[in-house]
Amino acid sequence: MVGMIIAVVLIVFAMLIVVSCIKIVPQAHAVVVERLGGYLGTWGVGIHIKAPFIDRIAKRVLLKEQVVDFPPQPVITKDNVTMQIDTVVYFQITDPKLFAYGVENPIMAIENLTATTLRNIIGDLELDETLTSRETINTKMRASLDVATDPWGIKVNRVELKNIIPPQAIQDAMEKQMKAERERREAILKAEGEKKSTILVAEGKKESAILDAEAEKQAAILRAEAHKEAMIREAEGQAEAILKIQQANADGLRFLKEAAPDAAVLQLKSLEAFTKAADGKATKIIIPSEIQSVAGLAKSIAEVAADKSGC
Repeated sequence: MVGMIIAVVLIVFAMLIVVSCIKIVPQAHAVVVERLGGYLGTWGVGIHIKAPFIDRIAKRVLLKEQVVDFPPQPVITKDNVTMQIDTVVYFQITDPKLFAYGVENPIMAIENLTATTLRNIIGDLELDETLTSRETINTKMRASLDVATDPWGIKVNRVELKNIIPPQAIQDAMEKQMKAERERREAILKAEGEKKSTILVAEGKKESAILDAEAEKQAAILRAEAHKEAMIREAEGQAEAILKIQQANADGLRFLKEAAPDAAVLQLKSLEAFTKAADGKATKIIIPSEIQSVAGLAKSIAEVAADKSGC
């Protein structure tokens, strides 16, 4: 009975040992394995079995890109201004073996290396250059850190300056400078606006005067054309009237010619013409002898006509 229990215990113990020797490595991970204290190999994704008692897992490595935000570091610029700068480092482990055996504490090593590199770069720049050269500083730091961390199996993909905090006095001076700059720009914009407004008003007046002159010119042209047309119509009317008068005279002459009047009728017509002439404002009228005789004849005819009516 005791022997059976011991056998069961040994079987269970053996099964536990076998199960403990089976390891599964998930995606984006790696496992550094040692045998008897020395490096044996690196396990990738999948199922692996290690030898019991002589193999052990030395380090589990995450192969994803990692982000480390380091606290602000005091740095001094070329013009002796002390400021606080904190950085963000994006890195990825490319060689698990070098990462496991290259440096004791990789994250602390990267932090210290970042601080020293940042001080070296900022020490060659003045305050204004530091504030306006973020991209340049990021590029230089990434290149320096990538070279320094390569023996550790780490690749630095990107370095970003998160905050640049100058002293309070510098911040106050910068705020005053920015305020003055904004006021200057505001004054310039206001002056330019007034200038453009004045120019637009002058141009509007100029265009209005031009339009008024053009309208007056067109009106004068229209009045002249209307007057010209009126004169033409008046002249045409007068010409037509004269033509009709001449036509009537011609018709009268033709009628007289066709009637073949005698001398007495012609003399009467002359008398009528003289009568019309006498209707004018002349003070003296010279009567020809022929008309006098005709007048006497006309008087005699009138008296005869009167006698006949009295009878």
